[in-house]
Amino acid sequence: MTLRPGLEGTAECDRIDLIAPGHRLGDWVITRLIGSGGWSTVYAARPADRHPGGTAAAGRPPGPTEVALKIMPTAGLAPRQARRIVESARREVELGRGAGHPRLIGLLESFVVAAPDLPALEGAIVLVMERAAGSLRELIDAGLPAVDRGRLIEGICEGLAHLHRSGWVHADLKPENVLLGEDRSVKLSDFGLATELTGTHGYAPPMGTLDYLPPERWRAPLGELGVRVRPSADIWALGIVIHEVFAAGGSPFPGATPMARGAAVQEYGEGRAPLRMDHSVPPFWRALAADCLAPTHAARAPHTAESLLARMAARRETPGAGAGRLRGRARAAVLATALCGMAGATLCSDAVRAAPPGPAGPAAGTVRIFNAERGCREPADREPRCSLGLAIDPLRPYTADNVVPTRVWHGDVLAADCHVTDGRPIIDEEDQQSTRWFRVRLPPGSAPSAAWLPAVRTKDRPALPTCPHHATAR
Repeated sequence: MTLRPGLEGTAECDRIDLIAPGHRLGDWVITRLIGSGGWSTVYAARPADRHPGGTAAAGRPPGPTEVALKIMPTAGLAPRQARRIVESARREVELGRGAGHPRLIGLLESFVVAAPDLPALEGAIVLVMERAAGSLRELIDAGLPAVDRGRLIEGICEGLAHLHRSGWVHADLKPENVLLGEDRSVKLSDFGLATELTGTHGYAPPMGTLDYLPPERWRAPLGELGVRVRPSADIWALGIVIHEVFAAGGSPFPGATPMARGAAVQEYGEGRAPLRMDHSVPPFWRALAADCLAPTHAARAPHTAESLLARMAARRETPGAGAGRLRGRARAAVLATALCGMAGATLCSDAVRAAPPGPAGPAAGTVRIFNAERGCREPADREPRCSLGLAIDPLRPYTADNVVPTRVWHGDVLAADCHVTDGRPIIDEEDQQSTRWFRVRLPPGSAPSAAWLPAVRTKDRPALPTCPHHATAR
C-alpha cells in the first residue's frame, strides 16, 4: 500500500490508504491519514461519540481526544501472507497488553473490521493506539536540537531495557519507530517483528530494515521457526540510531543504498574494514555507539540496555558533563569502556592474568593498570565490561580497529620496555591531555607480543627509554 497524497479525502473507500475522513471504524471516526507502509496504514481518529471540537458526548467518561488507528488488511492476500499479518498483529497485541511502560506506545484496543460492502476493509485488523506528535526520524530530518539528543537516546534505551527485562526483542528499532509525545517523551512503537525470548534468544521472520541489521543477521540461517534473534540485535540498532542522532541522519557505514551499506556492515563484521564514525559524534556518545556496534554478538552481549543506561546516568550526574567536556567519573567511564568488547570473542582466553604487586608497588620497568571506574577495581571485577583495551599503534586513533585481542584489568602489572611522548592525545579524568604511551609486553604466546598502554591508564611513571619510531606492536 502506497501513500498517494491528495487522494485521501476522496469519497471512495475501496483501498485501505484512501479512507475518507469521517468514515467510522468501530467506535472511532477517521480524521486524517498519517502514513502508509508495506503492511499497514495509520490514520488519526477521534471517538465516534465525541464532537469534532473535542467535547465528549453526554454520559461518556473522559478519554483520548485523538488516537492512531493502525489498519492491517488481510483481504486479497495469499494464505501465507495473511498468516504473517495475523501473527504480526498478535505480537503487537500481546506485547501492548502485557508489557506496558511509559516508553512503549500504548495499545488501547484491537478489533477486526466487518465491512462486506467494502472488500478492501473486510477482515482488516485494527490496532487502536496512543496518538503521538511525531517520530524521531521527522525530528532528525528537521534538525534535532543538541539539548534533546542525549535525553532522547536515554529514553530509547529505557524502552529497550524494559522490553528485554520482559523477555522481548524489538527487532525493528529505527528512528521511524521511535515516536514522540507533545513533550518529546519517547515511545517505542511498531512491534510487528517483536520476538519473545525463549532463554537467550527467540525466532523471527526473515524480515527487518536493512540499515539496522547487525552483521550476524546477514548470515543467519533460516530455520523452520525463522531466524535467531537476541537482544544484542537491538543494541546494534541502538548504535546506528545514536550515530544518526548526532550525525544528522548519517549512517556509520558507507554506501549509497541499504544493500551497499549492508555489504559494508558485513565487511566490518568479518574484520575486513574498520568502524568509522562521523566526527560530529561527541566522545562519550562515540564510545557508547562503538560498544553498541561491536562486530559480533559475543562482543556486543556485555553491553546491555541496563549497562548503557547506567553509563548515561553516571555522565548525567557528573557536574559539567552536559557542557560538552566530560569530567570525573564520566570521563573515566568513556576511557574504561570505549574499547570493551570490541576486540572480538577472545576477551577471556587472551586475558592478562598478572599477579598483583607487593606492598611496595610494581617493580622497576613495569606498570600497574589503573581503571578509574570505581566498580571495576576489586579483584573479582574481572568481567568483560571492566576490561581495558591495548592499542596496536599509539599514533593511530584509539578505536576498535587499533586494539589487540588481549585485555587487561585494574591491578594487572605489565612489563614496560619504552615509551613515546608524541602519541595520539588521550584525555584523563581531570581533562588534562596526555600524548604519552608505554610499550608493554604481553604474556608468552600472545599475538602480538607487545602493545601500547596510554599513560592515563596507570598511575606509575617508570623511567624508560624512548621507543624507536618503528616500534609498534608485533
